[in-house]
Amino acid sequence: MTTVDKGHGRIETRTLTLATSNPATPIPYISQSFRIERERTRLDGSPLSREVVYGITSLFPRVADAKTLLKHNRNHWHIENKLHYVRDVTFGEDASRIRTGAGPHVMATLRNLTIGLLRLAGAGGGKIPASIRKFMWGDRRHSMRMIGIQG
Repeated sequence: MTTVDKGHGRIETRTLTLATSNPATPIPYISQSFRIERERTRLDGSPLSREVVYGITSLFPRVADAKTLLKHNRNHWHIENKLHYVRDVTFGEDASRIRTGAGPHVMATLRNLTIGLLRLAGAGGGKIPASIRKFMWGDRRHSMRMIGIQG
């Protein structure tokens, strides 16, 4: 299965090759394995990059054909852009000095909770930084109502 997308000043070609796993494989829950080759070229055809990745899945061929697996792989980047980018840029997660014990996990959970609550309150897209400023400087009762505390 091959897809071609044009955008951001480049052409991206993705080819997924799929193989059904042997039932006698000693590793449980592997149904299929796949190879994704990504080639990026400039609009004029000059090469930018080439990458090959391999993966395994427990999804059966009747549930996830090559087109579906390629879509799942693309959706991974949607999550990366939607959540991790916000966590890093808005909350400065990569610059955090918390690195030991449960601290990093707790802080990631708090950041995810905050992002989720803000999105539920209608702060989608690029509105999260502005919403954070609004809650910081605004009426604290609104912030408390947002998490279910009446005040």
